Amino acid sequence: MYPVVRMIKEFWVHRNAPALPTFGTHVSHHICWPWDIDLWIELNNGRTLTLYDLGRLVMARRIGLLAVAKQKGWGISVAGAVVRYRKKVRMFDRVEMRSRSLGFDHRFTYVEQSMWRGDMCCSHIVLRMAVTDAAGIVAPARVVDALGGDIPNPPLPEWVQTWIKAEDLRPWPPEM
Repeated sequence: MYPVVRMIKEFWVHRNAPALPTFGTHVSHHICWPWDIDLWIELNNGRTLTLYDLGRLVMARRIGLLAVAKQKGWGISVAGAVVRYRKKVRMFDRVEMRSRSLGFDHRFTYVEQSMWRGDMCCSHIVLRMAVTDAAGIVAPARVVDALGGDIPNPPLPEWVQTWIKAEDLRPWPPEM
């Protein structure tokens, strides 16, 4: 079940947070609750992805994207992701989540997020995000214009570009 109460809490906690620049980092803090764990008493991998949603939503609000999306009738979708799980997050552990946009290409915006316990990174995810309307994907250039234009697009890191190329080679639909 989607953690609606947690989502409301995140928006409440960050309600007075200053606007973020488009490529600024949003920092949030989360606890691994008993309903987040798997059979090994650690944060379930699926719940990890859901918690990352919470960080992205508040980040999107702080950069102004949620307001623009609401005004234009746009949606925001995950179009792909690659994730690394490296350190266990156990029940009642507190983690710091860092969320930031990396840049965009002609179709997608790329977002990086990570969860930390102290100076130890527990997991890291990179997502390709699409803004959508009734006709399909809204080009990032249109989104930039709606956000006020004149947003410089930093070059995507080489490892993200390599992932994009790998995704382009991946067959769709999958060959089973």
